[in-house]
Amino acid sequence: MTSGNSSSEPKPNLGKTIIDDFRRGDFERTLRRDFSELKDFMLTEERQKRLKDMKQLKRWFFIAWWFLEGLFLKLTPARRILLLLAILFLISNISVRTDGIGANFEGFHFIGALILLFIIMLELKDKLLAHEELEAGQAVQNALMPERTPQVPGWSLWLFTRSANEVGGDLVDFIQITSDRIGVTLGDIAGKGLRAALLTAKLQATIRALVPDVASLSQLASKLNFIFCRDSLPNLFASVVYAELQPDSGLIRMVNSGHLPPVVLRNGRIEKTEKGGMALGLSPQATFTEQRVELGTGELMIVYSDGFTEARNLDGSFFGEQRILDLLPQLATYSAQQIGDRLLEEVDRFIGEARAYDDISIAILKRL
Repeated sequence: MTSGNSSSEPKPNLGKTIIDDFRRGDFERTLRRDFSELKDFMLTEERQKRLKDMKQLKRWFFIAWWFLEGLFLKLTPARRILLLLAILFLISNISVRTDGIGANFEGFHFIGALILLFIIMLELKDKLLAHEELEAGQAVQNALMPERTPQVPGWSLWLFTRSANEVGGDLVDFIQITSDRIGVTLGDIAGKGLRAALLTAKLQATIRALVPDVASLSQLASKLNFIFCRDSLPNLFASVVYAELQPDSGLIRMVNSGHLPPVVLRNGRIEKTEKGGMALGLSPQATFTEQRVELGTGELMIVYSDGFTEARNLDGSFFGEQRILDLLPQLATYSAQQIGDRLLEEVDRFIGEARAYDDISIAILKRL
């Protein structure tokens, strides 16, 4: 086992690093984005609404106070006491002199600054350790991801997922069940982050274990729902679209458990598939129905997560479904990958510098 701080890693040069930071030229933009993310993390929606009605001076006073309050509450008890001492020392005018034997010491400001620096170092250590664990989790998720453009005779496929954080709660998978059965899964676990990522891995493994022995897709969804209700945490659920296709055939068999209805582009017109059953994990008595979609040459079906439609810009506006529906007919002659790339370009242009709020996942199945 090797240490995370391997001696073989080059030691960064402090001076060069600081010079490079100044040369980057994105200080103001980064600071503005960091402040926006800090507000989202520290302030509740109710408090953010109250700030909008305040005058500027009052707004900054309340932001500073609420940030300080949130900082205290999120620290461990020992670090809260240290931070309180640091603040008291920094604002104190007390002077202490000791004459004779020993040093001559005056002022507590320096001690306050040292305590504050110590707290920052402790918090940074925690963050770096957590980041290393999340990077390991991200590496596992990437290893479980299918090829983005799997090759199936008669089809052009494109599968994509992008996490809002280091690890994500969306599932995109490709399964070669037999020579004439191909499975494509797109799912979304409620929430995001590590908890959702762990349940995503379990859901992927469960689907892969069940599909070879289940002929009925409604039965597959029922079994998945039973397992999710039995094993999942309270108030957690998953929306899933599982589709099966065959090489050199335009038939898609599909089951939808609580997900956004997949969209079909046929002859330049948009068609929505039927609404599916309940999301997995909501009720053990939920029932599911298999759907069938027949695609002709050049026609396609697209499945996407709500992270796509609910992507927000700095103004808080949503990307929405209509933008997708308006753009798809213009891309009818493109390959699945070209369509996916164009959709991502549009949503990234819309988001701009805003923070990603949810994972974005897309599966495009186009009949050749």
